[in-house]
Amino acid sequence: MGRSLQSFAGYVRPFSIIGSRQASGCPFSKRQRSQIAPAAALTDEVFSNAKPYSEVPGPKPIPLLGNTWRMVPVIGQFDISEFAKVTQQFLDKYGRIVRLGGLIGRPDLLFVYDADEIERMYRREGPTPFRPAMPCLVKYKSEVRKDFFGDLPGVVGVHGEQWRTFRSKVQRPILQPQTVKKYVAPIEMVTEDFIRYMENARDEVGDLPKDFDNDIHKWSLECIGRVALDVRLGCLSNDLTNNSEPQRIIDAAKFALRNVAVLELKAPYWRYIPTPLWTKYVNNMNFFVELCTRYINEALERLKTKKVTSENDLSLLERVLKSEGDPKIATIMALDLILVGIDTISMAVCSILYQAATRVKQQEKMAEEIRNVLPDPSKPLTYADLDKLHYTKAFVREVFRMYSTVIGNGRTLQEDDVICGYHIPKGVQVVFPTIVTGNMEQFVSNPKEFKPERWLEGNGRLHSFASLPYGFGARICLGRRFADLEIQVLLAKLLRRYRLEYHHDPLEYAVTFMYAPDGPLRLRMIER
Repeated sequence: MGRSLQSFAGYVRPFSIIGSRQASGCPFSKRQRSQIAPAAALTDEVFSNAKPYSEVPGPKPIPLLGNTWRMVPVIGQFDISEFAKVTQQFLDKYGRIVRLGGLIGRPDLLFVYDADEIERMYRREGPTPFRPAMPCLVKYKSEVRKDFFGDLPGVVGVHGEQWRTFRSKVQRPILQPQTVKKYVAPIEMVTEDFIRYMENARDEVGDLPKDFDNDIHKWSLECIGRVALDVRLGCLSNDLTNNSEPQRIIDAAKFALRNVAVLELKAPYWRYIPTPLWTKYVNNMNFFVELCTRYINEALERLKTKKVTSENDLSLLERVLKSEGDPKIATIMALDLILVGIDTISMAVCSILYQAATRVKQQEKMAEEIRNVLPDPSKPLTYADLDKLHYTKAFVREVFRMYSTVIGNGRTLQEDDVICGYHIPKGVQVVFPTIVTGNMEQFVSNPKEFKPERWLEGNGRLHSFASLPYGFGARICLGRRFADLEIQVLLAKLLRRYRLEYHHDPLEYAVTFMYAPDGPLRLRMIER
């Protein structure tokens, strides 16, 4: 699949898409929770009564080629761009647990379609859960550029104590609500520029261009650059060329993520010899390192002459620079945020805007809520304003339940476990395919009905672990609050003034790296 089975098995939630549900009084706290005892001990008796791993159902590997041949073009059965459908087929054919073994150069994948089992596994994990990430990125950080990354290579593609140590250095400033609140005005400014860009990009009937998804990437990069690098990168300039630095960053981020499937499944030979695709991947990553290093050094120079009376005077980047004293920490943080954030948030927004444009009733309900919260469209947004947009947040949550941009999460077992009655050995990579579990009648009432209200009501089935677009536990998305902010600001500013329509052939969803509408996103943008 586009994120590859490897990244699908774990590195699949770099950014959150929904506001926090833990806040007191938040309507999202009404979600139904399961009644299982997830921390129950696994006794010898439990293991002795479990069925053997060899009996777990799934596609049978063939000699020499295993199951890897199924991903090979022409002869294979599985189209990577349609892997969301493949995961559904696994459930339909084999049941709630499926083993995909015999993959060249990698552990078995175990697909689990039981939200109770998913919850149990999440709640039992320790402080350093192993989330399998892209081996190509792991190799780049730990071998190719160990000279740069050293012993603290970041949070993406990193595990164990290295991961925990690095995360502890950056999570406080990133996750503090007061830090996020400081960025409402800067993100609003970027978004206003983007809406003006959209206005000028429309044709005579109000349709946006065929490559509007790339424009969304420009907005996303401009937001992330403002947060992670303390700069406006100029992504929304009307005269941006294909060779401009912002477009090169976007292209590099797409390449880094969207070629994971090819590197991991179709052509894993880079593990043994430096293939042309692997060489291009390395050069691509080197570009990111050089870019982030340059901007972080510039920020460090600005900080040296900046008058600071309290921590509140500092940006996120400046807080990390000042607290750690090592610009490399800030550089790696920025690299991880940019690498995984651009495509993730952009594809999420493509899906949200497409669903809004094709669901008139729900879009108008969002617009009404936004008008009530923001009666004066010229008034600057506040964090408190965004916090009141309950239905708008529920709409986004429902989009990601039915069309989950992040089609799964996962863990690599650090010890033997019993899952769905089978004895599963240590080292297996367990996949939680939320694109499927979020649409299962067993866990969600009337799952085929698009109903944002389900997130605001207390009735009906809605298992807390059936749809987890940003993960759970110790490895929950580090940048989730900023992703929330960017998407909520965009919806508030755009739908307050414009109505979105879609007058072309319906778009199918496909996997590139994320799961999103496949085809020209020619939305029509009309003044209200």
